[in-house]
Amino acid sequence: MLLLDMMSLEDGPDAGSIDGDFLMSRIAEGDQEAFLQLYQSTDRTIYSFILSILKNSQDAEEIMQETYMKIWTSASSYQSKGKPLAWMFTIARNLCYMKFREQKHRSDLSLDDLSGEEQGELCSQIEDAADKVVLKAALEILKEEEREIVLLHAAAGLRHREIAEALGMPLATVLSKYNRAMKKLGQYLREE
Repeated sequence: MLLLDMMSLEDGPDAGSIDGDFLMSRIAEGDQEAFLQLYQSTDRTIYSFILSILKNSQDAEEIMQETYMKIWTSASSYQSKGKPLAWMFTIARNLCYMKFREQKHRSDLSLDDLSGEEQGELCSQIEDAADKVVLKAALEILKEEEREIVLLHAAAGLRHREIAEALGMPLATVLSKYNRAMKKLGQYLREE
């Protein structure tokens, strides 16, 4: 198997730049085995990132498939900067935002949807919707970079060092933005 002895993208700070760039160049040439290896080394991280944004496993699975299809079809446009994971996050984030725009045109609950619901199920849906509104509002007070860092750390489970590498930022910057974002969120939630 191709690259059996090489480190995966998740194994360390140098792995993403050496292994990832090499895999991306192989994928650009149509190497399915390299694509499989990239998928296997990043699927959990990418899925967690998408799920942290969408908060819906079914939508997250759909967007994850679209993300990897886009990676496969756009690998030749990847410009090596030593950060293929950051490029992949950008693709995933853009597809998530497209999903939000689609959903914005549809209402969450119509009167027809409510008529057949049992009272307990309806209350649960309303509580979930309220929690989502509060969380969404809290995250909207953050700048985009702060929101990404918080979601990558809290929801995707990445360490600050991994976030710094993926986003191409110094570790100190990531830590500073994370701390600032957490203070903003804490203050906002205390006010609510």
